[in-house]
Amino acid sequence: MTVMSVHATVAKKFGKARKARGFSRGELREAGLDFAQALRLRLPIDMRRKTRRAENVKVLKRFLRRK
Repeated sequence: MTVMSVHATVAKKFGKARKARGFSRGELREAGLDFAQALRLRLPIDMRRKTRRAENVKVLKRFLRRK
């Protein structure tokens, strides 16, 4: 079994993006996951983030289709 890594992104200045520590709870919810499921799938979660980026939700949905 290969381990697939999934990374969230956050916005920086001037429209640039960088790798985030993890997905926000709102992004997990929009992708159809709850907190416990995300932990079982070993997805990175950042409890401090409040934003919901559409790009991160797309990444999560694509990850779930492959599982």
